[in-house]
Amino acid sequence: MAKEIHLGAIPIEDIQIGMKISYSQTITDSDIKTFAGLSGDHNPVHVDEKYAESSRFKRRIAHGLMSAGFFSQLFGTKLPGPGCVYTAQSLKFLRPVYINDTVVATVEVIAVDLPRKRVQFKTYCTVNNKMVIDGEAEIYIPD
Repeated sequence: MAKEIHLGAIPIEDIQIGMKISYSQTITDSDIKTFAGLSGDHNPVHVDEKYAESSRFKRRIAHGLMSAGFFSQLFGTKLPGPGCVYTAQSLKFLRPVYINDTVVATVEVIAVDLPRKRVQFKTYCTVNNKMVIDGEAEIYIPD
């Protein structure tokens, strides 16, 4: 009988290449303003409509790290779950994310290193099935 896996409490021994999970959230004006306040990044392309209209994007865009932050939600609550520690993350920002876009963040296991207790993930975000962020992450899973 196969061992039953419960997302959010997965021991490293049970993590398999190809496992993946996603999270989606629609970006709001409030999200952008809150992120600007938390991060201190008040770049006008994010917070000033008039400025953004004259930018190459033609309207306000969300902070790239806000969407990338959804990976942390997945790692810390779903796969592998509570107690894991981020050790590395690479990111390529491919397209802008606008207010009212629904971002789908996905993490997928690409390697498991049992002796080092590390798991490598492909990480990416999409909007309307188009990739907006591409990257990789490494997570440490303590005993």
